[in-house]
Amino acid sequence: MARIGLISDTHGLLRPEAMAFLQGCDHIVHGGDIGDAGILARLSAIAPVTAVRGNNDWGAWAESLAETELFEFGGIHVYAIHDLALMDIEPAAAGVQVVVSGHSHKPRIEHRDGVVYVNPGSAGPRRFKLPIAVAELVIHAGSISARIIELDVGGAGS
Repeated sequence: MARIGLISDTHGLLRPEAMAFLQGCDHIVHGGDIGDAGILARLSAIAPVTAVRGNNDWGAWAESLAETELFEFGGIHVYAIHDLALMDIEPAAAGVQVVVSGHSHKPRIEHRDGVVYVNPGSAGPRRFKLPIAVAELVIHAGSISARIIELDVGGAGS
């Protein structure tokens, strides 16, 4: 069994609640709008990280980040992109089983054409009244389960 932690839209804020949730992951995917390289360094102390550049990631530290990443983990092909509207592949035709995205700050799991689409939402500063959330993929014997976890970070101004 393997556990992949999913986080996105930190915008420079890596909450202790998100760090606690990610402990014990075998891999972490950051769906973009990271905010600064320090976020990736802190996540890398937990597990190997695959990260994509978001529309708010700029500067020298972000130049090395790709806009998309395709990787295999536990026999499952995962495609990461910040904004689904910019997707440049047809996931099912490309053999992708999971698409991880960010951008909207809205946590969501959707199944389409045999592909699991997961947006973990935003783990960074609260936007509007959207939840602060992260997600995980659990891969076991070739099957994939995904779940979103809303983080308890205090009041609406958090």
